[in-house]
This record gives sequence, structure tokens and C-alpha cells, in this order.
Amino acid sequence: QVQLVESGGGLVQAGGSLRLSCVASGRTFSSYAMGWYRQAPGKERELVAAIRSGGVTYYDDSVKGRFTISRDNAKNTVYLQMNSLKPEDTAVYYCAARWYSRTTYDYWGQGTQVTVSS
Repeated sequence: QVQLVESGGGLVQAGGSLRLSCVASGRTFSSYAMGWYRQAPGKERELVAAIRSGGVTYYDDSVKGRFTISRDNAKNTVYLQMNSLKPEDTAVYYCAARWYSRTTYDYWGQGTQVTVSS
């Protein structure tokens, strides 16, 4: 069982930056692929960025060049650096984890609100 706790959300003006953090419990963090999802009001949850256990990254087209996902296995932590934020980035952001060999995310954090004002 993995528990995930996000932090770092808040209110920021358009063009600003935030860094989200997600700390995972357990001793096998390095074997998990990690993802950041977001869900805006009235919309489905979408995958924003992901990082595999080996460090390969994925980004949705809407955030490429603005967001950076990274991980620190020694700290059991995954980060999402968000720059040049836009009002359309406003959403609840969720951290998720899946064992490296699985295709679906099994563990989820409670979410952190990101609000970008225009």
C-alpha cells in the first residue's frame, strides 16, 4: 500500500509559477511510475505529466515547455514545476502512483487546488 500526500498548490497570477510536491510512503518508491493528473470543474480528470521509474517523462501537449516533472527517490518525492501558468491550468491536481509493470494508476493523493487568476 502506498500513501501519497500532495502540497504546494495555491493562488497565483497568470504567468506565475508554482511547484507541487508529492511525498509517498513505503520503501519501494523508485519502482513506481508517478503521474500528475488534474481535474477542472465540469471536466474529466486528465494526465498532465508522468515519470517512469527509470526517469522517462511524458507531458500532455497543453503543458509541454511550461511544466517539468521530476523525482527524488531518496526523498520518496515527485515534483511538478509549473511555469508560465495560465487561467486554464486552474484545477485540482492529483498525484498518482503505479507499480512499474502495471498500466493503471492504483494509488492517489487527496489533491491540491491550483488557481490561476487572469
